[in-house]
Amino acid sequence: MTTIGRIGGLDAGAAALRARLDVLTRQVSDGRKGPRYGDIAPEARRAVDLRAEIGRRDTWQGTISRALAHTSVAQNTLGRMEAIATRFYQEAIRLDGTSGVRIAAVAAEARAAMAEFATLMNERHAGEYIFGGTDSANPPIPDAEGIAAGGMAADIAAAVAGLGGGNAAAVAAATLAAAQSDAAGTTPFSAFVSDPAQGLAEPRRAVPSAEGERVAYGLFANRNAAAASTGETTGAWSRDILRGLATLAALDPSQAALGADFTDLVATVRDGMRSALDALGVERGALGATEERLEATARRHADVTVTLSGQHAGIEEVDMAETISRLQATQTQLEASYRAISIAAGLTLTRFL
Repeated sequence: MTTIGRIGGLDAGAAALRARLDVLTRQVSDGRKGPRYGDIAPEARRAVDLRAEIGRRDTWQGTISRALAHTSVAQNTLGRMEAIATRFYQEAIRLDGTSGVRIAAVAAEARAAMAEFATLMNERHAGEYIFGGTDSANPPIPDAEGIAAGGMAADIAAAVAGLGGGNAAAVAAATLAAAQSDAAGTTPFSAFVSDPAQGLAEPRRAVPSAEGERVAYGLFANRNAAAASTGETTGAWSRDILRGLATLAALDPSQAALGADFTDLVATVRDGMRSALDALGVERGALGATEERLEATARRHADVTVTLSGQHAGIEEVDMAETISRLQATQTQLEASYRAISIAAGLTLTRFL
């Protein structure tokens, strides 16, 4: 009976060692103290809070990353638009009415540039139109390729065709009105972005970047976002560029003989392009500042996440070196226990005597 009792005690000890070995083996396998909240008591609630905070910051970093990808495409698009405006601003400086051939060439180039500019206004990222506001699934300029033959361009062309007799100011006013119009059939912009109750009234697209914080980064096709246009302007740099291009596209070589009327109208184009370039520069600068702010916020989230992850790991995860050491020690103890059981089981009465 004494031998049987001894074997039972050894077997119970071995069972405890096996259970401990199973726990240590799982901990080495997944690195966690245990699958239940009881395994990390009394800090289970803090672990839940830390995990939720890490999740929130991961979400913010994800939304910021998508917004930065959007603004990167927008910056590249704005850069090309700026190049177009700069080129025709320079053409307006050089265009003095002395060369009909040059006037014809600039007019043809301006017509092509209008289509390119309108196509840039329809730039997309991740399937969304960058300048379309919340109507991101539809192009803000429905007929980009045909814009030079659209209502706004036709109205401007009609006004320019009547240039002469000292009416340059009146012609310029007519081109301004056409470019400012949101009337269907005149404006090249979509019904949504032209609607005072929809596109013209909505705020800029913004990204949630932290608790209670939203950063505006959206742009509009037919109005400024961060910039304020001044000088010879429709009030929007995009409309100013289209107005200037449409005016240049409507010039006829024969108008070189009009003298002051011609040069005064071209000066209006030059001043309008200058206003557009100034506002566009402000727009790009403001968008760059937004990108810097978002990048700084993302870095802050990343730094805090590292700290929180360390605290979370301290609660839920094991010290791997220590756990492996304990695993090896437990294996040694269990092997010794098995040997002791084997020896005890082989100790018969005959051998004992």
